[in-house]
Formats: sequence, C-alpha cells, structure tokens
Amino acid sequence: MGYVVFDAHSDLPTLIWEERGKGEGSVLERNFERFFGDYVRARVASVWTPPDKRVYALRYAIEAFRRFKSDVREGERFELVTDIKGMDEAIKENRVALWLGLEGGEPIESLDVLETFHELGLRVLTLTWSLRNQIGDGVFERTNGGLTNFGVEVVGKAEELGIVLDLSHINEAGFWDALDVTSFPVMASHSNARTLCNSPRNLTDEQLKAIAERDGVVGAVAIPSFVDREKPTLDKYVEHIAYMADLIGYRHVGLGFDFVYYLSGWSGKGVEGFEDESRIPNLIEKMKERFSEKEINAITFDNFRRLFGRIIG
Repeated sequence: MGYVVFDAHSDLPTLIWEERGKGEGSVLERNFERFFGDYVRARVASVWTPPDKRVYALRYAIEAFRRFKSDVREGERFELVTDIKGMDEAIKENRVALWLGLEGGEPIESLDVLETFHELGLRVLTLTWSLRNQIGDGVFERTNGGLTNFGVEVVGKAEELGIVLDLSHINEAGFWDALDVTSFPVMASHSNARTLCNSPRNLTDEQLKAIAERDGVVGAVAIPSFVDREKPTLDKYVEHIAYMADLIGYRHVGLGFDFVYYLSGWSGKGVEGFEDESRIPNLIEKMKERFSEKEINAITFDNFRRLFGRIIG
C-alpha cells in the first residue's frame, strides 16, 4: 500500500453532526474516497464546540459523539479505536482507524464528565480552542491567563485515564502551565512554526523544543493562514515540516491537516497544491525531496503511533 498517513486532527464530526441532523446517513462511507483515499488510515476525529453552541456544550458534544459513532457503524471501512492494538488491527484489515477527540474542553464540566467521555471512547483532549474556557485561555484571548485550578485537575485526570493532551490552540501561558503540571509527552496536533508564519496559532522555537524534549509530536497544519500569510503553497507547507524536523528532529514531527473545505460557512481557499486529501501524493513527492523513506514513514505515521502507544497503550 505504500505510505500510510496518521492525520492527528480532523473536524469530520462537525460535518457528521450537520448532515445527520438533516437526515443524511452513511456520510463517511459515501465520501470515503474524498475524505480518506489511498493514504489516510488513522485519524483523530475531534468534536469542536462552535461558539454559538458553547452555552450547551455538554449536550452538543454528546450528540456529536453519538451521531459520529452511528455514522461509523453504517460503514464497513472504519473502526473506532481506543488503543494501539485496535488501530493496528484495523489498518491490517484495510479499515480506517478513527480516534475520538474533543477540540476544546468546553463540554468538560467536571472530572466525572471527563471520565464519562473516556468511557465513550475519548482519547485526545485539546485543552482549549482559541477562546477561554473553564480549563484555560485560548490563543485569541487578551488576558494571557494560563491554566485554571480546574484545568490543572483536568490534566491530572487525563494522565490517569490515558488521554493524549493536545496543546494546539492554547495560549503561551497555558502551554507552559500544562508542561509544568505534567511529566507525560504531549502533542500539538495541528500547529506550524511561528518563525516561518507569525500566527499565534503557530508555535515558537522554544515551544517546539519543549514538546520534543518530552518525546512529543507536532502535527503540521494545512490551514492557509498558518502556512503563509501571503501565498500559502504546498512548498511552504513542506518548509514548515522541514524546519521543525531540522529544529527538533524528524521523530517529533507529524501531520495534522485540519482540512475544513467540507464545512458549511467555509469560503476560503486551501493551501495551493494541497487543498484536500486527494493531494496527499503531491505532499509525499515533495517530502521525498527533503527526507529519506524512513523519515517520511516516521512523519506520516510512526511518530504519532509511538506517542499514542506510550500514553494510551
């Protein structure tokens, strides 16, 4: 089959919530070639709470989990997985392994709720989206607050349960707070290098190094404004991958595409030459110009597998 891709961040649950709310079924199965194609064989499917749904975030997240699981069950080429053994078996049987995540802790009203989500299959927690929640501040808040006391408790509970902590979207104060209160590896599922593109959603060299020092992984994101402010292209996307690999080592870099072309309300263009999953072959060819086969396999799949295996097992 060649190269296999582990995509550390996807908003497909948002699409599923919308489509199943209209009475549509088997959304993933009907769009298999479009969303997965020949390469994506493992993916984190994260439930994001939109700002207009934050007032009932817990209800929304539960509905989104249920609708997503229902859609997965209607297909024959998917497996919701909760451990590495399940992922490996799914891929061996030519199915896509899907990990459930939360993009932002808005639904986490208590530690009991977090434990319940874990029982429902949650294995990845992005502590904040770009706005403040009860765990801490996102990158677009002005107060520069770090983790709250509750946020510290959430980090500890996530460690206990075996949930991967995701530091994309959190602000710098919260980023460093999280590293202060955990000894576990962490990831930034969909962030790039701020040195190459000065967005608060990207990571400074110091943040990148800190993740690598914990044996964590950073997933390069394909949102245009995080690739280049003027002309986001596939070449510049690969530049982020190469820059981070040079700075922190290729074993700490992965892929977290965050494709959103399928979401209602999205009117922007994607990265030129890398607009969607169908362009993954282009990405692989570009990576061959900079990396060995061993390094490409690590970046496209093995690094996130190692991280998830260490935390989740």
